[in-house]
Amino acid sequence: MQTKNGYSTYSKKATPSIDAIVEQYGYLVKKIAYHLLARLPDSVDVDDLIQAGMMGLIEAFKRFESTKGASFETYAGIRIRGSIMDEVRKTDWAPRSVRRNGRAVANAIKELESTLGREVSDMEVASHMNISMDEYHEMIHSSMSTQLFSYEEMLDSDTNNLDSVESETGNAPYSLVEEGGFQSQLASEIDNLPEREKLVLSLYYNEELNLKEIGAVLGVSESRVSQIHSQAAMRLRARLSDWRD
Repeated sequence: MQTKNGYSTYSKKATPSIDAIVEQYGYLVKKIAYHLLARLPDSVDVDDLIQAGMMGLIEAFKRFESTKGASFETYAGIRIRGSIMDEVRKTDWAPRSVRRNGRAVANAIKELESTLGREVSDMEVASHMNISMDEYHEMIHSSMSTQLFSYEEMLDSDTNNLDSVESETGNAPYSLVEEGGFQSQLASEIDNLPEREKLVLSLYYNEELNLKEIGAVLGVSESRVSQIHSQAAMRLRARLSDWRD
């Protein structure tokens, strides 16, 4: 095995055991689990996410082919994220009120942007809904993980050429973004977000910074980064509602 950045890299020639792979890449599972935890409700246990991620790591080990063009760490990271997110979806933690509130916020954003012909602020949306800013931010935070379009899935599939990695199955790593048209539209809408929202998404999903680190970059609090992130998610949900409904 070779060493890269202090961690051993995986090679099929070395044929390591599953235990060895778990030991070498357990840090990656924990990193991804804690990264995703930031957008999930307090009721979600990080240990459950880590357990699901470990299953994704083992699946990656069993399926990886070095000739497909992606590194094992890249491939494993995508499998780990997919397993964790699948587990969250199966748990279906969100009560009906959370989903109802999420739809109400998305509808309010869509209506305002259509009427005004421009991007609207969180304050404008809260005023339109006749709720306080605190109530509004709580609603969008609670609704975050019910958004069934995942930015990192699209970004990973675009940047890592995963179609070739998965060509033996004929399926992408996730079934979430099924239509090419939707994927293209999602990319377009992300690009059309307000600059600060787009920057937060880029730092979170591309650079894999946590909320505290993003706050340091932007000079705002961690809670404000969470609000910006949630607002971006709701804005995308509003703009893409015609695709997902």
